[in-house]
Amino acid sequence: MVCYILDIIRHRRQTLRKELTARQREVLEALREYQARKGYPPSIRELRTILSISSLRGVTIHLDALERKGWIERESTSRSIRILAPVQPNPEQNPPITVPLLGAIAAGLPLLAVENVESYVAAPAEVATGTQDLFALRVKGDSMTGDAILDGDIIIVRSQSSAEQGDVVAALIGDEATVKRLDLQHYPPRLLPSNPNYQPIELTGDDARILGRVVGLLRTYQAS
Repeated sequence: MVCYILDIIRHRRQTLRKELTARQREVLEALREYQARKGYPPSIRELRTILSISSLRGVTIHLDALERKGWIERESTSRSIRILAPVQPNPEQNPPITVPLLGAIAAGLPLLAVENVESYVAAPAEVATGTQDLFALRVKGDSMTGDAILDGDIIIVRSQSSAEQGDVVAALIGDEATVKRLDLQHYPPRLLPSNPNYQPIELTGDDARILGRVVGLLRTYQAS
């Protein structure tokens, strides 16, 4: 019965969708291509760059039209665009890779030791370059909302002990993993939140170290 009702809803949505202009179709295809390649929707700023639109307002106008015509749904948070028509994977795209999702990180053990692995997640193959080890962490808290990294997101991290100025990194402070933006222009180096309600963390002492650079993000859509 539930499946039957869902089929009716899908059919009604499909029949209620209105025709798109050429530019709106281009925006929708950009959304589909990005999500099929990355595994999550683009931000408005990324869409602006991809589509060479002069302003963020211009992107918003196109998204408003797509939503009004029944092709997408949005929430008030970043990267919350949901395409109502199925996203078809690119046949030339490499299959997803499997990445270990770390839980509590035990002191004294190698980072990717079996004892640290909670489960495994599928990530877009594009995040894997070279032979560097990748791992995933689940974000807890709202200290990085300014970078569209939300509570419950899963970040994909390339394991490395150093990073460049401004990189978003995963770091270990004591026995707690955190994600922040690296500030090397300050001494000692700091980990910067992107939420003004939080304070920077100084990288001092033997109990503070960089685990790796964030190279991807996975988010599960949750309907309100």
